[in-house]
Amino acid sequence: MHDLERLMWSTIPFAIPVIAVVGAMTLAIIRVTGQQRLAEMERRERIAAIERGIDPTKLPPVTGLDSYRLGNGVGSRTRRVHGLMIGGLVLLAVGIGMMVFLLLIEQDKKVWALGLMPFLIGIALLISAKVIWPKAGEE
Repeated sequence: MHDLERLMWSTIPFAIPVIAVVGAMTLAIIRVTGQQRLAEMERRERIAAIERGIDPTKLPPVTGLDSYRLGNGVGSRTRRVHGLMIGGLVLLAVGIGMMVFLLLIEQDKKVWALGLMPFLIGIALLISAKVIWPKAGEE
C-alpha cells in the first residue's frame, strides 16, 4: 500500500497540467458553441423581420461571431477586461490553495513554492486587466 500511495503522489504534478488543458479546451468549445448559437438566433430574427416587411436598413447591424473575434463587437474591450479579471482571480485562488495545501502536506520541505507560479500569473492577468481597462468615454 505504501508503494501505491507513493505512485499516486508522484503522478499528481503531471495530472494538474493535463486537467488544466482539458478544462481550457472544454471551456473554449462551450464558449464558441454559445457564440455560434447567439449569432444563429440573431440571423433568424433578422430574416423573420425581413419576411414581415421591415426595411433591412432600419434593422440594427449584425454583430455576429466574426466581429467579436476581431474585437469590433459592442463591449469587446470590456469583455476582455472581464475575462482577464476572472482568469486572474481564479489563478490567484488556485495559487493560494496550492501553497496552503502543499505547506500542510509537506511541512519540512519548500514544496509550497509551486503555488507561486499560478499566483504570480494571476497577478499578471489582473495587472493586464487594469492596463486595458476602458477609460472614461471609450465604451
